[in-house]
Amino acid sequence: MDLIKNIFKGDKVIWIIFLFLCLISIVEVFSAASTLTYKSGDHWGPITQHSIILMVGVVVVVLMHNIPYKWFQVLPVFLLPISIVLLAFVTLMGVITGDRVNGAARWMSFMGLQFQPSELAKMAVIIAVSFILSKKQDEEGANPKAFKYILMITFAICALIAPENLSTAMLLFGVVFLMMFIGRVSARKLLLLLGSLVMAGALAITLLLAIPDDSDIPFLHRFDTWKSRITNFTSKEEVPAAKFDIDKDAQIAHAHIAIATSQPFGKGPGNSVQRDFLSQAFSDFIFAIIIEELGLVGGAFVVCLYIWLLVRAGRIAQKCARTFPAFLVMGIALMLVSQAILNMMVSVGLFPVTGQPLPLISKGGTSTLINCAYIGMILSVSRYVAHLEEQKQRDAQLLLQIEAGNSEAQSATEPTAHILNSDARFEDESSPHRHS
Repeated sequence: MDLIKNIFKGDKVIWIIFLFLCLISIVEVFSAASTLTYKSGDHWGPITQHSIILMVGVVVVVLMHNIPYKWFQVLPVFLLPISIVLLAFVTLMGVITGDRVNGAARWMSFMGLQFQPSELAKMAVIIAVSFILSKKQDEEGANPKAFKYILMITFAICALIAPENLSTAMLLFGVVFLMMFIGRVSARKLLLLLGSLVMAGALAITLLLAIPDDSDIPFLHRFDTWKSRITNFTSKEEVPAAKFDIDKDAQIAHAHIAIATSQPFGKGPGNSVQRDFLSQAFSDFIFAIIIEELGLVGGAFVVCLYIWLLVRAGRIAQKCARTFPAFLVMGIALMLVSQAILNMMVSVGLFPVTGQPLPLISKGGTSTLINCAYIGMILSVSRYVAHLEEQKQRDAQLLLQIEAGNSEAQSATEPTAHILNSDARFEDESSPHRHS
């Protein structure tokens, strides 16, 4: 028991949420990967691969949550330039060689393994924004320079992601905007930025609809895809059942059928019918399969897990005595929950189709491991918070003893106010060289 406690340290609620999401992932990916099983001829292949990635992800969580959070501040120094180089390389190779998956160049191979540079870039931006906001805090709020630095980094990364993955760029920018709001950036600056984005978005949609189909524009080869998705989403018409063409927008149609044919408690794990018709049932549309198999109750439970994660992260951030870990935890939670909400909205038809997996549930490689690293970071900060709580309790007990006239307690006390505003002692205790 002591060994388990030493390995799985940090906030127990975050661990419970993480393990529930992993359990749901294994069950539902095993069921939803029927198309992959059919193509490969290997019944156990897809779920074996996914289970191995999840097990590696658990190791990543354990490793990350044992690292003092102060070391995360160093990551953007390496991750930002690496992300920029890899994103530029993937985009250029897609244009030069035309090597794309589902019409987009988002993946690159390294030693036989595929990964998405955009996932690495998202992590770099969140950590960088957290660091800038923490270092540029004044009594009146965030320093104006913080707004400038954050926009420079975010625009650079989003501009490289957008041509191949517009939804990810929009999602990342939205999370950064929320982080700036939480980080007390001037409301006037945020309103001006929001107004500028709305105008730019309206102009972009107008141009998008005006540009003819099959136009060969460099770096904007996905214009036709964006246009068709917006058009299909905005121009929904009621079609009689006899004239309904299920082959048109088959992904959306079968996702809606999966949800419509579910019951309060679903058809049961492994009994999905629509998984055989959804090519991305194990990824982008896995929430529809969850509702079909686990029912509305199961779908609501998954939603509650993500909401619970956000609420718990907010409580951890609230207890932080320093600003960087608070901003980091909130940025990570907002990224995970916002992506989950976007995925679920697509499945139920409340948002145009876009390629966003359901965090920690959808089948994936890079995204799963990065999301596990996010959970590890939250747990690392929760350990720091737990240390502060223990220190406060010890101080309170010592004060009570002093007030009771205990001379030994009086001589044993030392000023600890500075400890409550610093993580030095926590970091020293976590250092591997402490007992050397």
